[in-house]
Amino acid sequence: MRADDLADTAPAEARFRLTADALSVCDGLRQAFSAEPLLSLSAEDRGTAEIVLAEVLNNVVEHAYAAGGGPILLALSLGEGLLQCRVEDEGAPMPGGALPAGRPGDPAALPEGGFGWHLIRLLCQGLRYERAGGRNLLSFSLPAERSRGRAGDCPRS
Repeated sequence: MRADDLADTAPAEARFRLTADALSVCDGLRQAFSAEPLLSLSAEDRGTAEIVLAEVLNNVVEHAYAAGGGPILLALSLGEGLLQCRVEDEGAPMPGGALPAGRPGDPAALPEGGFGWHLIRLLCQGLRYERAGGRNLLSFSLPAERSRGRAGDCPRS
């Protein structure tokens, strides 16, 4: 995985290229949260971003690339109070060519998970999906307040 700062195309946009497997996604998220723009978010907004990005990327691994791994692009940029997120992959399209409804499932009936799209829809703004040129394109925004200090900084006395 590598991060590219693309000042030419979007101010403060960071791009992360991952491989669609659980270990790469975990490593990619760790690297993304150690870099801007995620590094400077408030603790609450970092937590929200972590939940949503983990759910989205794990869905790509489990569903879009169920038959085998492939590339994932994660692009992030920080605007006026919003973190703009874009995820692209070359895996299988969403069933029916549309986002899942995201209704909460019955916890007793679900062997594992089942709440991912409900959480994603609950926490995101402007959630959009399209299939173009053999690629899945998912974009959304998350509330984003900058931290007064970096994550992990201790107040000085």
